[in-house]
Amino acid sequence: MLAAAGKPSRSASAIVAATWSGYHLLKIDGYSLTKGVPNGDKIQSRPFALGGHQWHIDYHPNGLNAEHAGCISLLLVLDDNVTEAVKAQHKFRFAGEVKGQAPSLPSSATVNNYTYKNGWGVGNFIKRADLEESEHLQDDSFTVRCDIVVISDYRAEDLPESTPPTFVSVAPSDLHQHLGDLLRTEKGADVVFEVAGETFAAHRCVLAARSPVFSAMLFGGMKEGNTVHIHDMEAQVFKALLCFAYTDSLAGATEEEDEVMFQHLLVAADRYNMERLKSVCEDKLCKHIDVYKVATILALAEQHHCDGLSKACLSFLGSPANLRAFMDNAGFDHLSRSCPSVIKKLIAMLAFVS
Repeated sequence: MLAAAGKPSRSASAIVAATWSGYHLLKIDGYSLTKGVPNGDKIQSRPFALGGHQWHIDYHPNGLNAEHAGCISLLLVLDDNVTEAVKAQHKFRFAGEVKGQAPSLPSSATVNNYTYKNGWGVGNFIKRADLEESEHLQDDSFTVRCDIVVISDYRAEDLPESTPPTFVSVAPSDLHQHLGDLLRTEKGADVVFEVAGETFAAHRCVLAARSPVFSAMLFGGMKEGNTVHIHDMEAQVFKALLCFAYTDSLAGATEEEDEVMFQHLLVAADRYNMERLKSVCEDKLCKHIDVYKVATILALAEQHHCDGLSKACLSFLGSPANLRAFMDNAGFDHLSRSCPSVIKKLIAMLAFVS
């Protein structure tokens, strides 16, 4: 039947097998001593659990029956007295052939029904004569691995509608690259900033869109002329701030070399109300907290309302060893004088912990 709009109705579902997988390693240590076991007789492994059931492996050193005399036979046996057959797949291999690999069975592996003390396996795993000439027998021992997949149940699931083929590949956004080029080439620049003896050409609209402070400075009641003088800031800090305003990244900044830069840049970001840049600097500084820097970083966080950075510092000082080392250096005295409110927070935190 057609839908109201004339489009055929369609749906899809799948039947999925819920499985448990794993493997068991069985080492035959003293192989030569097992060769005297008669044809048809077995040696039983220790029991093991997999997929919610107990199992063991039967090792027949001289074959499962007359047909397999002279061969090694291996059977996987269910030890549970179940009311309903357990569905499982298995595969026996020498452990050295699959060392380190996750359990895996070929899609063609047979699903067998296991009942109590019922086993499935391979009658001619290897001829004894071939084993004795192979690399698998070392120091009169060899190890077999049995990969097992237990099928616990089957369930039906809805499938999403098939995705139509894609004919057009949409490239990722490169707006940041274009704006970065605009800053670098100074094309169309309509304002110049003088900072610590250096000049930087920029575009009023871009900066106004990125910062409410720049917007007021360049278009509002604080509007200045074509040349703007920036005081109390290093040229490299302002350059990094401009780069972030245009590209939303700190290109070329390395955490090791620019720790002090991040401190200055955080102050600049707070000054121009660029919250994302401020958060980026906070995150960078969190990775530089140590006994010698925590006082400076904590004072900075307090002065510029950086809650996350402040919490990171207090968490660091929550360690008794860190706190003792911090109180023994000059940073503690400096922090006590410059930011007494921080010391109060620290005392309150320690009181709460104790």
